[in-house]
Amino acid sequence: MLAQQKQDIAALFQAALAPIVAGTELTPNIVLERPRDPSHGDIACNIAMQLAKPLKTNPRELATRLVAALLADPKAAGLVESADVAGPGFINLRVAASAKQSVARTILQQGEAYGRGNGGAGHHAIIEFVSANPTGPLHVGHGRQAALGDALSSLFESQGHQVTREFYYNDAGVQIATLANSVQARARGFKPGDMEWPESAYNGDYIADIAADFLARKTVSASDGEPATGSGDVNDIESIRRFAVAYLRNEQDQDLQAFGVKFDNYYLESSLYADGKVEAAVQALVDAGVTYEQDGALWLKTTDYGDDKDRVMRKSDGTFTYFVPDVAYHIQKFKRGFDQAINIQGSDHHGTIARVRAGLQAVDIGIPKGYPDYILHKMVTVMKNGEEVKISKRAGSYVTVRDLIEWSGNGDVTRGRDAVRFFLISRKADTEFVFDVDVALATNDENPVYYVQYAHARICSALANWGGDVATLANADLSPLTAPHEASLLAKLAAYPEMLQRAQSELGPHQVAFYLRELAGELHSYYFAHKWLLDDDEALKLARLALATATRQVLRNGLGLIGVSAPDKM
Repeated sequence: MLAQQKQDIAALFQAALAPIVAGTELTPNIVLERPRDPSHGDIACNIAMQLAKPLKTNPRELATRLVAALLADPKAAGLVESADVAGPGFINLRVAASAKQSVARTILQQGEAYGRGNGGAGHHAIIEFVSANPTGPLHVGHGRQAALGDALSSLFESQGHQVTREFYYNDAGVQIATLANSVQARARGFKPGDMEWPESAYNGDYIADIAADFLARKTVSASDGEPATGSGDVNDIESIRRFAVAYLRNEQDQDLQAFGVKFDNYYLESSLYADGKVEAAVQALVDAGVTYEQDGALWLKTTDYGDDKDRVMRKSDGTFTYFVPDVAYHIQKFKRGFDQAINIQGSDHHGTIARVRAGLQAVDIGIPKGYPDYILHKMVTVMKNGEEVKISKRAGSYVTVRDLIEWSGNGDVTRGRDAVRFFLISRKADTEFVFDVDVALATNDENPVYYVQYAHARICSALANWGGDVATLANADLSPLTAPHEASLLAKLAAYPEMLQRAQSELGPHQVAFYLRELAGELHSYYFAHKWLLDDDEALKLARLALATATRQVLRNGLGLIGVSAPDKM
């Protein structure tokens, strides 16, 4: 049922209740739900049971009065087919067939706009995801973040929100120093296993590539950074650091491009220190009286804000603990005008949530409680040829996003990207996921992305075989669509806008993948149950082709939201 139809039915209930509650202080809240048993109807409402006691009347009698008034309302014509009372006072309604069929025409008229809303108008959200340290290629965990973050951003945009996609670069700290030392060792001719090789060094082949390009005095640059040219001087550790960071940022850019993900902004952790924002955040907390000195360290009273213990902000050696720049960073997010901030990170970041939020509350500048929101994802296990894959030679210790795209597409980047994107949002973020490359390569209904894309291609093929003008189907007579398969498919199409709203509000892009699989299932069942290209019934043929075309549009809209292509042929 379309949202407008639901609103119209709620208005019918309000009109029926108006004379009954007149003179009272009651303000009825009409809740319309789908009955658990479809045989009971399309809509259930328990308003009579809610109001019976305050109105001092029998709920079943009240429900009978409401049904009579509702059916007598001229506005119910063409919308409500029947209404009856069940049990102690439940009201069950059946929506008129013409109202159900109208969803297909609405979809064909709205096209790409179908499912989009404006509930988020005026709101500005920042969604931070991937945020990988520039110390190596992107791994499959980053891939899961990329798929989740980009799909969630598109969901927010579909509901009218202004969205900024941001990548936060941790380009400061111990890991960057380790990267520089690793490249320096390679540039000096050492390799993993040599006595001179640093114990904590990164061992992947990419380190050798960086060292070779540094010695060759090549120039590299990330999409938003200044070019860095290798000096070739193996003793210049600062030059090596700058070159290695730029090199890996550029490589991560290429991985993200292959994945079809673009960011609106890149934010450098180092800028928080260079611009004095970390010191300013610490001083603001000191001035707010929520810190204290102990054992030569500066502590934040995070227990005042629900944490299990107070946390060290500045250690005795003068360095800051890792959550302090996060507090400074999120203060900047709030000051930049983002009324909602969402961070997509690995589940190992769980411990930082309470202390970051505590720091943001403690500065007392109006940041709302619960800012930012967090989506924490569990690990991804990669299976190939029936065995778990743990290492990539290039990365040295993990499977990269590029590995996964190449394996899943068998050389076809688009196919690989589609499979990886769909698979990585097809489960709730807080569940562990097994990515089976063999399933991603399958061309049958075991492969969920193939199953959905084939539904789209199947419709394209039928329309091509018909050979008519698809645009004319928007005016087709839909009244012949009376078969159970058609009613089920129409109901699934009508649920798409509400599903998008729910997925956005619950921060659950996996719901889009679930929906698309269910819609594809309805389409495939319909295809095998009924002939579309009839020779003896032109009206029914056009109605079925209109329904199929509407389904194609919704499949295309949903796949587009999660960054997956909708091929015309498979």
